[in-house]
Amino acid sequence: MHMNKVIFILLTLFSFSALANSILSMKERSALIDTILEQRFSDVLPGIMEREGIDMWVLMSREYNEDPVLKTMLPSTWLAARRHTMLVIYNPGDGRPLEKLAVARYAVGSLFEKAWDKEAQPDQWQALKHIIESRNPTKIAINTSDAFALADGMTSTEYNRFMATLSDEFKRRVVSGEMLAISWLETRSELEMKHYPALAQIGHSLIATAFSNEVITPNVTTTDDVVWWLRDQTRALGLTNWFHPTVSIQRKDSEVFDQISAFSKRPGENIIRPGDLIHVDFGITYLRLNTDQQQHAYVLKPGEKDAPASLKNALKAGNQLQDILTSNFKVGRTGNTILNMSRQQAIEQGITPAIYTHPLGFHGHAAGPTIGMWDAQEGVPIKGDYPMFAQTAYSIELNAASFIEKWNKEIRIMLEEDAFFDGKSVTYLDNRQTQFHLIHSGEAQ
Repeated sequence: MHMNKVIFILLTLFSFSALANSILSMKERSALIDTILEQRFSDVLPGIMEREGIDMWVLMSREYNEDPVLKTMLPSTWLAARRHTMLVIYNPGDGRPLEKLAVARYAVGSLFEKAWDKEAQPDQWQALKHIIESRNPTKIAINTSDAFALADGMTSTEYNRFMATLSDEFKRRVVSGEMLAISWLETRSELEMKHYPALAQIGHSLIATAFSNEVITPNVTTTDDVVWWLRDQTRALGLTNWFHPTVSIQRKDSEVFDQISAFSKRPGENIIRPGDLIHVDFGITYLRLNTDQQQHAYVLKPGEKDAPASLKNALKAGNQLQDILTSNFKVGRTGNTILNMSRQQAIEQGITPAIYTHPLGFHGHAAGPTIGMWDAQEGVPIKGDYPMFAQTAYSIELNAASFIEKWNKEIRIMLEEDAFFDGKSVTYLDNRQTQFHLIHSGEAQ
């Protein structure tokens, strides 16, 4: 084996070992998740409740049928709700701490105080009614929403039973907690942002190894081989994927890029060959947070030392589109406004854009403003009309089309990088791709 290849493999193994050592044990993760949750309740939620004018929030879930929001509030050692878990969060005002109650058979960790004694009051719904009436809230938020699935966690059965329990006076105080739920999900805490870059680094490291000769042998390795390597290595690190990765190829052939096929079905298995432009879409889950990343690699032909200038220029156009998009992030500006501004500016600068950026956090396709969809470049009703807030994270997802003369076809540079908006500027969690990963052909490296 060529000495350079031996050195490369040793460095890769050392890098992977260092990566594995940087990931917390399950016990350490548990402690950190609970600490983050404590900070979110003390530093994030009070301001959101005051901003939305909500002084009581009622959430509930039956076991294994969790409200997406309630699930983010469970202790790290709770993997699901138990029996019928009812949570009440009450803001007494005047700067006093939130009151967090569990109207349930069990206390919900140390954050939600057990507030139902079944022996004294056998009816859980009546216990909930008493807690509400004794605090006399002005507005009672529940998780119902026509447009946002993540804010629509109360089932119809629970809603009907809940409303039947309340008196007419308190029924009139019940409002949709849509804005409150989305804000809780989309707002990142200081401690979360201290650790979020590590997730992006892990994702980038796995992609870099997947798009190297450690994993890919041109003319032998298939795209599915790379996909399953990513799945296996994610598990080997003690992490999970929130979606199945995809690896696809663009090359000099007669195949024309088709938007519907690219986004509505998985690419077929294909052998990776010299001269190919490879693309990956990959995301991991760690510390209850998610990544979503897309990058490209070029497979060098024999004698080549770098990707062709035409492909490098296409990547620059993709980076330029990223810059245009992120420069338009502004508090209060809607996703549709950002989309339209960015598309117009890109077209004026000679770029053929497609923008489909989404929030990122507790979920991969998370709560917050939708900034385009691949099949809705004119804008997205309601979800696209949601305004942008500070302290939020996004997957900057888009593509730029470029015509490659030597291939006599149009290709798409499809990029996706994770970033944080602090209210003034956008910062990538672990930089972004500005150069192709390069895969060598043969032994010469």
